[in-house]
Amino acid sequence: MTPRSLSLLAGTAASLALVSAPARADEGMWTFDGFPRAKMEADYGWAPDQAWLDKVRNAAVRLTGGCSASFVSGNGLILTNHHCVASCLYDNSTGDNDLLGHGFTAAALTDEKKCPGQQAEVVTKITDVTGDVKKAIGSLTGEALTKARDAKIAEIEAAGCTDREKTRCQVVTLFGGGQYKLYTYRKYSDVRLVWAPEDRAATFGGDPDNFNFPRYDLDGSFLRAYENGKPVKTPNHLKWNPRAPKEGEATFVVGNPGSTSRLYTQSQLAFEREVRVPVIVTTYSELRGRLIRAMEESPEHQREGLDLLNGVENSLKVYIGRMKALNDPAFTAKLAAAEADLKAKSAGKAGIGDPWGAMDKAVQAYRQLYMAYRFIEPSGELYGYAHTLVMAAAERAKPNAERLPGYTESALPLTEKRLLDAAPVYPWLDELRLEWSLSKAREYLGVDDPDTKLLLGKESPEALAGRLVSGTKLADPEFRKQLWEGGKAAIEASDDPMIVYARKLEARQRELEKQVDEAYSGPATAAAAKLTDARFDAYGDTLYPDATFTLRISYGKVEGWPERGRQVPYETTIGGTFERATGAPPFDLAPAFAAKEKQIDKSVAFNFVTTNDIIGGNSGSPVVDKAGTVIGAAFDGNIHSLGGNYGYDPVLNRTVVVSAASLEEALEKIYPAPRLVKELAAK
Repeated sequence: MTPRSLSLLAGTAASLALVSAPARADEGMWTFDGFPRAKMEADYGWAPDQAWLDKVRNAAVRLTGGCSASFVSGNGLILTNHHCVASCLYDNSTGDNDLLGHGFTAAALTDEKKCPGQQAEVVTKITDVTGDVKKAIGSLTGEALTKARDAKIAEIEAAGCTDREKTRCQVVTLFGGGQYKLYTYRKYSDVRLVWAPEDRAATFGGDPDNFNFPRYDLDGSFLRAYENGKPVKTPNHLKWNPRAPKEGEATFVVGNPGSTSRLYTQSQLAFEREVRVPVIVTTYSELRGRLIRAMEESPEHQREGLDLLNGVENSLKVYIGRMKALNDPAFTAKLAAAEADLKAKSAGKAGIGDPWGAMDKAVQAYRQLYMAYRFIEPSGELYGYAHTLVMAAAERAKPNAERLPGYTESALPLTEKRLLDAAPVYPWLDELRLEWSLSKAREYLGVDDPDTKLLLGKESPEALAGRLVSGTKLADPEFRKQLWEGGKAAIEASDDPMIVYARKLEARQRELEKQVDEAYSGPATAAAAKLTDARFDAYGDTLYPDATFTLRISYGKVEGWPERGRQVPYETTIGGTFERATGAPPFDLAPAFAAKEKQIDKSVAFNFVTTNDIIGGNSGSPVVDKAGTVIGAAFDGNIHSLGGNYGYDPVLNRTVVVSAASLEEALEKIYPAPRLVKELAAK
């Protein structure tokens, strides 16, 4: 998960809408080839035409770091959130120049800084390939199903993108296996940092304010896409419109929601509630504590650990919210009722059978495999490099159709970029993550478990992590490049301790992957396809698929919500920041805000809320008005949104947006960037 990445998880109230039935109110993360124009027109009296949809789709950007964005000038300028560029700021910082803490403004194009591992992608085409993939699957089951599916997907992707320098093809599984769509992207592999405020300006209120409102966060930043060393020309961009929002006006969020589980069966939800989510909450809580303690050791550790801490705290709050939702009787009763309704409508229908029973059996098998499957891959940047190198060496030697996802010809360019781009690695931080993950593996699997013995041998988590991190050369991108280019022979000959360790784990990781495919992934895919047939038969085509970090559009309006007998306002102003400030973290003013208080127009709209239905991955998504102009960027949700992985509440769920008006004020007065102000105003 990207640091502080958005996890807008809608609703836990009694008015919860459920996607097993047709979507109601402003619910829906719609694909661009399935936008419900008739529904929106019935709700709002207006809906965008195809030309409008094409315009915003062509300007929407997916950032491979896990966020969304948009082109806002003809010269490759990209609007996104500050927390979406935090890793870039972090990677370009030094002890003497803390860009994450102090912010960054590029005075000229030549000052714009490369973001390691980052890639910008724009959807150019969506093709339905369901028939081809389902034909390849046929009547296969288990691991044979997943192999046949993945082989066909690899073939389709390879045929769709022969120019891998500029294009990326990705077959996306929708409705859990009910549909397959080929997304073709124009990609830009050189993304550079242009402007970002101080971290405190973007994170004012810190964890206490996260997933809450009112908010006072300047969570916006700008990147630029380059090609051949020059900014790309982007005539398909959205017009920048730094105005205040209007209560009740229609808004659209265009971005890439990461993942939802709204189509899960009761057995899948039980697994989430009883197994997966509690493990995440418990282990992340400990990681947060270990990290805070280590960061207190020195100013260097404080700076170097901040990006990870922000991400961990955000994730932890998300999963605590999910756990509360899954243990809320009213919430879960709604989900159970929706499943019962679908079962009743599907009873006796030819060709549907009992996909619920098949899913129950698959989930039960997964329960037996989950802990080993989860903990067999340790955590850390350096181990991650080793794992990628070891797996890629074996996969690249195979025919494309036989490779694991992530190592096919269509996926390799991004895998290689993430592996070889230069980025700082802090040994203490990597050692902490590795030690933590190994200790949790021992705790959950047990000391005598064969996988624990494989992971640790005769060493303690502390000693093993220390030995591997101190002995490896993988922090050096040139060393990683040598191993990558040397292929299987270089990997097998390497005596680097981290590579040796990754080789040691490889066979067991592959074995578990095979077991999960056979017992869970294959059967679950087949069951989900039948469930999709049942839903469309029962409810028609008024459904949207679960989020898959692919381009979606949601519609809604600017609106507050009722809270404990009062109405929460739909917007805040910059002036509220000064009223809320206490002088103590995390409510201490960003230095530039304090220094320039007299110049700042405190009446400018700062943050606002809308009813748009979004979730993690939508961070940085442009918030677009009826005219097709950008009036803000989505960056968070309110506290009621933390169950939205499973459902949507139209009464209480809200998206939190940083207004274009506040970003314009910052560009003009707080963190002056006259070059950008001029570029954004250009026609």
